Amino acid sequence: MGNAFALQPDEPATKIQHDLKELRSFRSGLIKDRTGIMSRLKTQTLPITCRQSKTRLAQVDKNIAEINAEIDRLINSNDTLANSMKILRSIPGIGAVCASTILIEMPEIGSMDRKQVACLTGVAPMTRQSGQWRGKSFIQGGRKVVRDALYMPALVAMRFNPDLKAKYQAMIKAGKPPKVALTALMRKLIELANALIKANRNWVIKEA
Repeated sequence: MGNAFALQPDEPATKIQHDLKELRSFRSGLIKDRTGIMSRLKTQTLPITCRQSKTRLAQVDKNIAEINAEIDRLINSNDTLANSMKILRSIPGIGAVCASTILIEMPEIGSMDRKQVACLTGVAPMTRQSGQWRGKSFIQGGRKVVRDALYMPALVAMRFNPDLKAKYQAMIKAGKPPKVALTALMRKLIELANALIKANRNWVIKEA
């Protein structure tokens, strides 16, 4: 795929990129722990198990907050990352976690064209075809961590971003499944993020 889209090999990870990737991975594990604890709490009835689960949950929440603070510190210690973070946070729906995930897991952001960034994220539709037969479009490959991080921002955009809301509703009206329409919004968001960082400018609302 790299040859097909003229992507250059990744540069060796810098120390800060390595540290950020380790922090993000650790945070992901903590979030899974938190989800598991909250799920168990729903079925626990004994005072001792509930008490210990709540104590563990409070500790995990504290750990997540500490990891988030360290991620923010490292990003702000680098002018380029700090500027890109500011640009990403200007996009409605993209919060600190999504923005940091994009910067950590896709350091190429801002250096690609629309097709490249969509393929690298794994939100570009692919179609199985053979001769005159064409199958349904689907997505594959790409960086799942980035794709997962874009899911919630796409849901927010579907409700509160006028342009993307209109696009979503138009696709649904045209008969597209909700999952396909939501993936299209995810693609729009990552393409927008890439374009704004490339242009070194914040998102601004369109004038009527």
